[in-house]
Amino acid sequence: MTEVDHVLRTDARWQLIERITASPPFQKSARLRDLLCFLAERTLHGQTQDLSEHRIGSAVFGKAQDYSVVEDSSVRVHVRQLRLKLHEYFNGEGRGETVVVEIPKGAYTTIFHSAEQGATTEPVAAWFDHSSKLRVLPWALAAVFLASTIAVWFRPTPALIASPSPWPLAALFDSSNNPVQVVVADINYGMMRLVDEQPVTLEQYLSPSYRSGAAFTTPHPTARDVRVNKYLSGSLLTSYADLVVVDTLMRLSGNSRDRLAVRSARELRPRDLEQGAFVFVGSPSSNPWVSYFQDKLNFQEREGVVGESLKFFQNQHPKPGERATYQGLAFTGSSGEDYATISLLPLANGRGSVLILQGLQQEGTEAAGLFLADASNRQKLQEALGFSGSPTQPVYFEALIRTQAVAGAPNATSIVATRVIHP
Repeated sequence: MTEVDHVLRTDARWQLIERITASPPFQKSARLRDLLCFLAERTLHGQTQDLSEHRIGSAVFGKAQDYSVVEDSSVRVHVRQLRLKLHEYFNGEGRGETVVVEIPKGAYTTIFHSAEQGATTEPVAAWFDHSSKLRVLPWALAAVFLASTIAVWFRPTPALIASPSPWPLAALFDSSNNPVQVVVADINYGMMRLVDEQPVTLEQYLSPSYRSGAAFTTPHPTARDVRVNKYLSGSLLTSYADLVVVDTLMRLSGNSRDRLAVRSARELRPRDLEQGAFVFVGSPSSNPWVSYFQDKLNFQEREGVVGESLKFFQNQHPKPGERATYQGLAFTGSSGEDYATISLLPLANGRGSVLILQGLQQEGTEAAGLFLADASNRQKLQEALGFSGSPTQPVYFEALIRTQAVAGAPNATSIVATRVIHP
């Protein structure tokens, strides 16, 4: 990092940055210290044109000038970690600070506001352009997802108020005395689909050859192919979006939080679905168990050539004013519209319920969880379905929601269409 000028050193905001970077949460990560200093310095000097993902990667992480932000998302991962470290500082050593520093989602600028004032409106960020096609090496993706998972899993969790969980999550806890099993996506499954460029059925996913990696061995595999297949078939990874959803569900569960059990899609078996309460996170392209319920839904995920075509929701029976298809982002990490569905269904034998949160991309899945976390959104959803309050009988439904994603962060989520499901 370059030496800062005298004017900046006398700025109270920069002095706050220096206190933060000298605190214990930042002592073990020189990368996060350098990142925070770079973002703050450019913001305070008004040089927001330097706060693009590509520029940050080159200036802070020493990336080559021609590196691809599509194939290398380390800047986004580190910025997410930086947000968590800032929360850790202001929840601990920095509790007495009169000014708070934040990095809004979807932006790389630093915001300074009074500790009593609360968060300010997010500024217009320095966005970036992506190349036209996503080309991600599986082993690089695995490392990114693992880093994202660790970042979310270990972030500080505020104390929860013991209270009943709100609808529709309450319907899961009311339907059974058993644990509510949250089944998160199998990212390795998604990457294997991209490597093989072929769709995979649930039956194929459950086969021993698939789980051993043998189904994806090329006729003349290289040593690298063997290592990648072995890693993907033997490890359990999920996405950042799924961890955000799990965190949201835990916060919503109130005094039923201890009844949540998190499982990987790879650990589930068909017999497990004979009874109980479940939450499935992700779409069929990341969580194959969602395909088990697709025929009961009006909005069904569709995909052309795996890894080449944009995914979309097919509206099986459009109502007036609705579209036949709803197309999402080209790939995770880009900006634009993405879609997700939130669905509550009974099990086939009526001995339990299933809540499905599936987005076309990770931004959509994350948006579905954040949508349910907002009380006003839940009220709007109830109004769209034609009831209010706590229903005495289960109300099964599906809702299509739209979110505006900016650089991998979902924002401005709204309801597009709803359906009441009659078992």
